[in-house]
Amino acid sequence: MNITVYCGSQFGADPIYQEKAKELGHWIGTNGHTLIYGGGKIGLMGAVADAVLAEGGPVIGVIPEFLKTPDKVHDRLTKLYTVKTMEDRKRRMIDLGEAFIALPGGPGTLEEISEIMSLRRLKKCTAPCLIYNVSGYYDPLESMCQRMGRQEFIVSDYEEIVLFPRCLDEIRYYLEEEEG
Repeated sequence: MNITVYCGSQFGADPIYQEKAKELGHWIGTNGHTLIYGGGKIGLMGAVADAVLAEGGPVIGVIPEFLKTPDKVHDRLTKLYTVKTMEDRKRRMIDLGEAFIALPGGPGTLEEISEIMSLRRLKKCTAPCLIYNVSGYYDPLESMCQRMGRQEFIVSDYEEIVLFPRCLDEIRYYLEEEEG
């Protein structure tokens, strides 16, 4: 399965974010999955990619030209797509993905996973959309999704659009259920 992972180019304030990024990467790499991600070698992006590579798993990066500098781009990827714009990057990562996971990150991560949520809501994407709620990082977003449902801005149950697993076992369960 091609698993697109969205995450920060920083490590964040809590070391648990890096720990869980590595744990996810090791799981992807040891279970025959392919990582699709933003192509960076820094922050959580680098941590998850390095973990997949350490297990011998394939890693495909997608990076816009303006970010393709030696201090940012990962140099050990299985494949690297260079695109013109951030929009092109998002599109390519969506096209390649068969499941989507967001680790903690900033506004870019939020934008990327929000697009998947919108596509699922519009039934233009059927792939799983998981927001890995490490140490409650995404609790406010989960509350907002619940509120959108209660206020009838999401017609269906928000869990039909996005799930908020709190541990790798839950991610495994959701993705294995998807694979059948």
